[in-house]
Amino acid sequence: MIEASELVDNDFLRQYELKIDDHLAKIEYSLQERKIFLTKLIIPDEINSETFQNDFLVTVFQDIEERNLSVVPTSPEIAKFVRKNRKYKRMLPVGVRI
Repeated sequence: MIEASELVDNDFLRQYELKIDDHLAKIEYSLQERKIFLTKLIIPDEINSETFQNDFLVTVFQDIEERNLSVVPTSPEIAKFVRKNRKYKRMLPVGVRI
């Protein structure tokens, strides 16, 4: 499991980052009002697995929830994650369905 302390919210580059060894996994986002648009998921092949991807997304969603933001997943992989994890659907803004 990924520790929340390992996750970095890089405001300048507008992305969440997680460094594993020499590899950097990231989720690019756009922040508008009280909504965060998760636009791109990038995980290097060397560390990419379904378990890692799931843990990474859970950690990011926990951070977003703590910040009390709504989530708009525009990346297909992140939208698929939300569909599989129904508890995160409550974080979608009113009128957004996936």
